[in-house]
Amino acid sequence: MSTVCIIGSNRGIGLALTIEYLKHNWTVYAVCRTPSTELEALQQTHPSLHILPNIDVTKQADISTLCATLPNTVTEVIHNAGILRQDSVATANDTDILEQFTVNTLAPLNTLRALKQHLPDVNKIGILTSRMGSIGDSGRSGMLGYRISKAAVNMVGKNLSIEWEPDNIMVLLLHPGYVRTDMTGGNGLINPDESARGLFTLMQNKTIADTGTFWHTNGEPIEW
Repeated sequence: MSTVCIIGSNRGIGLALTIEYLKHNWTVYAVCRTPSTELEALQQTHPSLHILPNIDVTKQADISTLCATLPNTVTEVIHNAGILRQDSVATANDTDILEQFTVNTLAPLNTLRALKQHLPDVNKIGILTSRMGSIGDSGRSGMLGYRISKAAVNMVGKNLSIEWEPDNIMVLLLHPGYVRTDMTGGNGLINPDESARGLFTLMQNKTIADTGTFWHTNGEPIEW
């Protein structure tokens, strides 16, 4: 049975990804700080779902705990954990920018780098980013700190893909779409389940030949 670790799985896109993988009979390790009631209820009907709570991937001690807890048989990792702070060029401040950079950029780097050493069977990694981190696609301003952190994590993913390609590990940068979640205040163009279906399809259809590329959940490539 295939096994995935989903980091940031208690709600929104992460919860929808958990449900999507379970629908396809995967074993899922759902990593989160605090499990939601929806995630806990899902565990009652899916014995292949394992919730790993109390994991804050901005803390090295928690990353070490995660590495020690996951089985070697994990074949896919999806890093979904992230935050967004509303700001602009005029209102952005160092504290909020650094907080977003810590969660959205450094946490994926540190977590995936640590997991790579402990998961010999992993061969596919998906990093949830955003087209708001695309410089070539950027035609508007706003949410400056978030855009900075996502542009930076795109570079993280690209570097991981280059270094890990000899190990046959595929790394994809994934834009989930404009999804109706708590992060977007319920605004958006698609629901989490639709986003998750597209992301799952991308993860299954892409191969090592696609490593280091940036994709919309609808299957369209995104420019850097």
